[in-house]
Amino acid sequence: MHADYVIIGAGSAGCAMAYRLTEAGKRVIVIEHGGSDAGPFIQMPAALSYPMNMGLYDWGYQTEAEPHLGGRRLVTPRGKVIGGSSSINGMVYVRGHACDFDTWAGMGADGWGYADVLPYFRRMENSHGGQGAPWRGTDGPLHVTRGPRANPLFNAFIEAGRAAGYPVTEDYNGQQQEGFGAMEATIWKGRRWSAANAYLKPALATGNLQVVRGFARRVVIENGRATGVELDQGGAPFVIPAAREVIIAASSLNSPKLLMLSGIGPAAHLAEHGIALVADRPGVGANLQDHLEIYMQFASKKPITLYKYWNLWGKALIGAQWLFTRRGLGASNQFEACGFIRSDAGVEYPDIQYHFLPIAVRYDGKTAAEGHGFQVHTGPMRSRSRGSVTLRSSDPKADPVIRFNYMSDPSDWEDFRKAIRLTREIFAQAPMADFVQHEIQPGPACQSDEELDAFLRDHVESAYHPCGTARMGRRSDPMAVVDPECRVIGVDGLRLADSSVFPQITNGNLNAPSIMVGEKAADHILGRPALAPANQQPWINPAWRTAQR
Repeated sequence: MHADYVIIGAGSAGCAMAYRLTEAGKRVIVIEHGGSDAGPFIQMPAALSYPMNMGLYDWGYQTEAEPHLGGRRLVTPRGKVIGGSSSINGMVYVRGHACDFDTWAGMGADGWGYADVLPYFRRMENSHGGQGAPWRGTDGPLHVTRGPRANPLFNAFIEAGRAAGYPVTEDYNGQQQEGFGAMEATIWKGRRWSAANAYLKPALATGNLQVVRGFARRVVIENGRATGVELDQGGAPFVIPAAREVIIAASSLNSPKLLMLSGIGPAAHLAEHGIALVADRPGVGANLQDHLEIYMQFASKKPITLYKYWNLWGKALIGAQWLFTRRGLGASNQFEACGFIRSDAGVEYPDIQYHFLPIAVRYDGKTAAEGHGFQVHTGPMRSRSRGSVTLRSSDPKADPVIRFNYMSDPSDWEDFRKAIRLTREIFAQAPMADFVQHEIQPGPACQSDEELDAFLRDHVESAYHPCGTARMGRRSDPMAVVDPECRVIGVDGLRLADSSVFPQITNGNLNAPSIMVGEKAADHILGRPALAPANQQPWINPAWRTAQR
């Protein structure tokens, strides 16, 4: 096996880099521990709850006992399949807010401000129904679409936001994120449009890409330079050499683990596990962030929710229609309406997100006991709590130790209480009055701060957006792991590009910014000038200093 570049991980960023590098004529090997994404469980959008609960496609990670959540251990799905987590996620497409990326630049990720990353979002997108140029791309490999919003509950939710005094936005991925509107998804012609479909399969067609299935044990580093990847394919380990560079893109949980197994990380922690130190980088595995959310569920007055299909016969009908036509309810992830609001006056840009769903159901497929209902997933976007990913042992097969320290900052509790109370106000508006029978969860008896906190402690769940464990920053920053060109500090010939490099979590779902990182990193790897900065000015609520809406 011979390659210019060896990429570890066929996930969102890894697929994007493979596409751009092979497009430039480079020989690339992508190592992926998971297998094929063929079959309806992944490709049918409405089946999204299945792959993230299947060991065939998911690494099966859990957090350690979370001390501020009553010792609960939360599941942390990560894709173990070509396409990575883009093959098992909810397919929601959110770039993040412009201010998120300006914050990155302010934290030392020079060249990653909004003006710098907007051209890469445009390059990767083929937007159907968005705002259009100069905000959106229309000829990239990643198709982004909107659902039909045929169920009246979707528009009722948007209009309830308007009635509560919030703006309605034409395109939250365009000039104005703040407000209520149509949600976008990586779905195309009725199929999940994962990074595997958008990037990896076209890259394979160039003849410059080889996908090797195996388990990456560590990066081989000789005289301070990465020269290859040690791989296990069920027998004796062997090394795949990289003529130019090794690129880690294995997720915010597995990428720091690989760095530490390769001798790059906090010196004392590596010494505990008998791993020879290559580069003392205390930021490896630190700065772990995520979005927590709750499901606020409501019983429906009318039998118009998806509950009518939540039986064997209904699911069979939906599945059959999708298999033969790629149409119908099976062709949507059912997240077709959303909102982004600010929690208070003095908050410059949205810090609460809404995903509306016309059924009351959990990610594990368990419906609310009351039958017909609907829900909104909501939670704060910028928690101050920070966690870590560390090694359990020097055995590469051992799961990493994942500690998010959820809700460890007191402000997180206050932010969640605000989110619940603001959400109740929205669902009390006239456009929802014809549909809301009563609140199922948290329930009308849950009102005081203490009652809300008890509910949160028992019911908050991860939105599955881990990031930040190999933070990008200036080389002078002792906690930075990669520099602004995604080069691992302290080792030559080694880069890391995935959601691990986020200095701070972005607004909304992380698949889009993860792909963008891969797109931009590819230009740095190829030694190309970055795309010219954009000069579009995003909309910021002019009254943000004095008004909550």
